[in-house]
Amino acid sequence: MIEWYIKAREFANCNCDYGCPCQFNALPTTGNCEAAVGYVIDEGKFGDVSLDGVKAAMVAHWPGAIHEGKGTVQLILDESSSEAQRDALLKIMKGEETEPMSTMWSVFAAMTDTHLDPLVRPIDFDLDIEERTARLSISGVLETTSEPIRNPVTGATHRARIDLPHGFEYRIAEMSSGDTQTGPDAGIQLTFEKSYGQMAEIHLGHTGRLN
Repeated sequence: MIEWYIKAREFANCNCDYGCPCQFNALPTTGNCEAAVGYVIDEGKFGDVSLDGVKAAMVAHWPGAIHEGKGTVQLILDESSSEAQRDALLKIMKGEETEPMSTMWSVFAAMTDTHLDPLVRPIDFDLDIEERTARLSISGVLETTSEPIRNPVTGATHRARIDLPHGFEYRIAEMSSGDTQTGPDAGIQLTFEKSYGQMAEIHLGHTGRLN
């Protein structure tokens, strides 16, 4: 097994209501699971390949809860990354070179029947976890934004976090409100408005979560 690690930031927007029951081993809000996720790796290595600064994204659909399987996933890799970096990240995000079920990517891969051909496109991704704001833009493929959840009466920002001491993705995630619209080049069509958003720092490796 090739040793690897990443320190990254992510923003995920799914079709669940705020709070996403899946984070608590409950069934998704509407019975199925759909999501768009963006990643920016601040520091990382796959064998001797540096992953510093690499960006990636994912769109996914499961007809039921993720653990029930039969998913469809498409990965999007940044055009500015090298071929070696893209190959490394594809392996990581397909759950390869990883102890089984030890990262969310390994779980997703195991629960996916249809792996659509990955796309290589310019990825524009900015996020501020503290402010709960993000924008993920991939021309023709995906537009996703995040803002703080707001009090429905006063409009004041509302802050909430989820703490998963033994999770396979993050330790602490900030909650936000997300909007997503996929474009004609995406293999999975998604439309979300003011739905569950999570933003987190993730520290993962071939043995699982590292923090």
